[in-house]
Amino acid sequence: MLPVATTAAPPVRRHQSIGSAMSEQNKATAKRIFDAWNARDLDVFDEVIAADCINHDPQNPFAEVHGPDGFKKLVQMYLAAFSDQRFLVNEQIAEGDFVTTRWTGTGTNDGEMMGMSPTGKSAVVQGITISRFQDGKIIENWACWDTLGMMQQLGVVQAAHSATT
Repeated sequence: MLPVATTAAPPVRRHQSIGSAMSEQNKATAKRIFDAWNARDLDVFDEVIAADCINHDPQNPFAEVHGPDGFKKLVQMYLAAFSDQRFLVNEQIAEGDFVTTRWTGTGTNDGEMMGMSPTGKSAVVQGITISRFQDGKIIENWACWDTLGMMQQLGVVQAAHSATT
């Protein structure tokens, strides 16, 4: 009979690398933008957005205004157009200095938006935002969201119909 080993196997060590800890911190910071928007607390933008941050959103009429002030102008415009607007963060993925956030936005168009009269209709839109971080703040942002779908839901743009033969 063989002797029974009395020493236990060493415990498995799990290390969290600096990169993954930073990624989690960046994800939390990116989510703060959506939480601040929902809470209408735009002062948070001063804490998490770099002064020279560039927002690459083709739908942004204030793209030339960089930093927190540009974001605030954009958010104020949408809040004036959709006073009950809310965002849900569906998913986040982080790697290196980048965080990708998949989100859903909802709201009722009860105010003017870029010269468009209120429709009184509600919309649900999906979008993705990619944020690049430097020194714990967002330095660059790209947004891609279903603008056409929103305009169709608001009745401003006619929905596409299938071709008939």
